This record gives sequence, structure tokens and C-alpha cells, in this order.
Amino acid sequence: MALLETVVRVLALLLGIAAIFATLSSAVRTFVLPRSDNVWLTRMVFLNVRKVLIIWISWRKIDTYEGRDHVMAFLAPFTLLLLPVVWLAYVLIGYMFIFWAIGVSPWSNAFMLSGSSMLTLGTVPFSTPVIAALEFSEAILGLGMVALLMAYLPTMYSAFSKRETAVTMLEVRAGSPPSAVEMVKRSHRIRGLGYLHEMWETWEFWFAELEESHTSLAPLIFFRSPQAERSWVTAAGAILDGAALATSTVDIPADAQAQLCIRAGYLALRKIADFFELEYNANPRFPDDPISISQDEFNEAYDELAAAGVPLKPDREQCWRDFAGWRVNYDAVLLALAALTMAPYAPWSSDRSMPINIIGYRNRLRQRNHSKANVVP
Repeated sequence: MALLETVVRVLALLLGIAAIFATLSSAVRTFVLPRSDNVWLTRMVFLNVRKVLIIWISWRKIDTYEGRDHVMAFLAPFTLLLLPVVWLAYVLIGYMFIFWAIGVSPWSNAFMLSGSSMLTLGTVPFSTPVIAALEFSEAILGLGMVALLMAYLPTMYSAFSKRETAVTMLEVRAGSPPSAVEMVKRSHRIRGLGYLHEMWETWEFWFAELEESHTSLAPLIFFRSPQAERSWVTAAGAILDGAALATSTVDIPADAQAQLCIRAGYLALRKIADFFELEYNANPRFPDDPISISQDEFNEAYDELAAAGVPLKPDREQCWRDFAGWRVNYDAVLLALAALTMAPYAPWSSDRSMPINIIGYRNRLRQRNHSKANVVP
């Protein structure tokens, strides 16, 4: 009987240490580690809060985008406030197991001692130097968890502000919701197509910052824009499509900066998709890998640009092939991220986003495009 009790206490000790280690790992890898790291505990908190909000939307029968956006805007802030509570709960339970393992009985006394230590209440007196040392360490961890989040909130909101400044400015150039076709038309009408070069430079830098901030501080992905009709995902889609149109269809001198912007964009979106373990083809090729935009839709965009007086390359068929060859690099991840973040309506991105099952999504596209003969052989 004594041997069994010893084994149980050893197991409780190991379980307590594991809980504390998991909490420290989650906190450090979520906010301190300067690289993307998908932490199980943090991910579970976000996913469960997201499920609760979706259930709330369904229960309240909220059928407008504005209503859903209002509810989902609480996802990131509420989860960030909940994370320290979860961490503290794990610390409390972990130390409770440790206290019980070293002889603090019954469980209620171990719980009271752990809670008193973590909250620095001092309601339970020290009994031995070992217990005192454990109480001190728990108090430090409890305070550190809260301080860690508070210290990183300004960093996250600074990155959020920089991201949203560019998204807001895009409305002037691409309309609301942002449209690649509208962006090219406005540039031609107001400043001339040559000024698109500056835009590609600005947004290449924006994509680089997006990849760095949204993989090292993943909660930023779910921070929604101050205006319901704006989104970093739809802004990214409009810029990438605009650069793809400028490279493939608009009759202007070749601009390597547009191609660099596309590459920076799809690499950033893929890195973010990797963080959430979204599936996609890393080496897509058109037409083997179809895109979500049909040739008919592209032809409509071509006609709209021509009607606006934008100089276009005469071989429409080749323009379609070239555009699709660029779009295929970011098509799947763009739509997956639009679905994940519940992005607002925007042409050629969130207007066709599907459930996040990229393999099934690709299969459905192949069947649809081949049946309609939209893919050029």
C-alpha cells in the first residue's frame, strides 16, 4: 500500500511538472520566440473561442455580414485576455499536484496553498523551506504570465496599426471593396500606369512585414479592421491580382518590381498558411492546377479595362494564360485565409472562399472548370 502511494505521488509530481512546463512553453513560444511556432495550448484556446463565437452567431441567427463581423471582432481580443487565465489555471493545477506529491494533504489544502502562492495572498503560512521555495517560484510565474501578455500587447497593436494604415490607403486607389481592375483603372486615369511601380515597392515591403509579424505574433491574423468592409486578406488579394494584371495584360514596359511584389505576397501568405497547417501545392502549375477565376471572368475584366482606355496586350488568350500562371501561386492560400478569417466580400478573393479543405477545393475546381471548358489546353 505504501509503495502504491509512493508511485501515485511520483506520478502526481511528474504531472505537475509537465503542466508547468507546457504553460511556460506556450507563453514563451507564443510571445517571445521570434519565429512561427504552432503551440498546442494556444491553438486550442483560439479554436475553442472561435467555435463558441460561431455557435453564438448560429444561435442568434445572425445572417448579415456586419453582424457576424461584429461578433468575430471579439475573437482575438477575448482570446488574448483568456490566455493568461488558462496559463494561470495550468500553473495552479501543476503546483497543486506538486504540493500534494511532497506531502501537503488533503487535496483541498494543496489547492489552497497553490492558489495562495500564485495570487501572492500569503493566506497559507510556510511550513518548510522546500514549500516556501515552491511558493516563491509559483508567485513569480503567476506574475510573469500576466506581465508577459501586457508587455507584448503594445507590440501587437503597433504591428496592427502599420498593417491597417496600408489597408486603409488602398481604398483610395482600389475602391471599397478593393478590386484589382478598379486599381488599374484609377491609376491609368489619375496618375498614369507608370506610378504603379511605387505601389509594388510599397506593398512588397508590406508583405515582408506581414509575414514577420503574423507568424511571430499569430493572434494578429484574427484582428479585424476597424471598418467592417476592410480586411488585410482582401487587400492582399487585390494587390496581387493588380500586379498579375499589370504583368500579364496591361501593355506597359515590363516591371520586375511587380513580379517581386507577387513573389513576396504569395510567400507571405504561404508562411501564414503553414502556421495554420493549411494544405496547398507548393509548386503549382497552370492548367494542371486550376485557379478559382474562370476565363470568362478574366475576359470581362479585360473588356472593362479596354473600355476605360487602359492599353492592353492584343493577344487576349496569352494574357489569360500569363495571368493564371501568376494567380495559381497564391489562389489556394488566399481563399483559405479568407475563409479562416471570415473576410468581407471582395471580388476574386472572399467572394469565392470555401471551407478550408484545399484538396477537396482543388478537386471541385478541376471538375467545374473542365466541365465548362474554361481551362485552356
